[in-house]
Order: sequence, then C-alpha cells, then structure tokens
Amino acid sequence: MRFFGLKTCDTCRKARKALEAAGHQLEVIDVRADGIDPADLAQIIAVFGDAAINRASTTWRGLSEAEKASDPSALLAAHPTLMKRPVIEHDGAWTIGWKADVQAKYLGG
Repeated sequence: MRFFGLKTCDTCRKARKALEAAGHQLEVIDVRADGIDPADLAQIIAVFGDAAINRASTTWRGLSEAEKASDPSALLAAHPTLMKRPVIEHDGAWTIGWKADVQAKYLGG
C-alpha cells in the first residue's frame, strides 16, 4: 500500500496511524520531501482530475489567478503540497482524502 501525504499534515498522521494499527504495511511518500514520481502524478490526475487539487490549502490561496487556472498536472508538479491528501494506492485502486468512505474501505466498518 502506497501512501502519498505530508509528515506535517494532521489528517495524514491520523490516517497513517489508523492504517498501521489495522495491520497495513505502508510505503510512505512525503510529497514535499520525496516529490511525486511523474508516472504516479499522471495516474493521480487520470483518476481524480481536478479533484486532486486542495483548494482549501494555504498554498492555493498564495497562488496567482494565472497559476490557479493552469493545468492540474503542472500545478502539482510545481507545488506538490497542493495535492489533496492522503492519496492511497492499494492493489491498483486509488483513493483520495480520509473521509468515512475511505476509512471504511481500508479499516472495515
């Protein structure tokens, strides 16, 4: 199970702790420290499209209107912290965020 997130993100920390407690082995990719592999970024954009962008982030609010209007792939390549988190890839299936539906998928319930 691959886990794309940020070490400093509270939601990512909660998700990671819950997944590990449930017995999942995680390969953690910190998008700020490690970056996002171009192939993974392309897959994330293919699956989630524009929804991969976190428009509530401080990074988003700091962008110019021209930057906000640019392609999601270019935005995430330039600003990986703009990615809605966490993104989890497990057995070829992708999820984004840590809402009840994602928790139920990985934790049961």
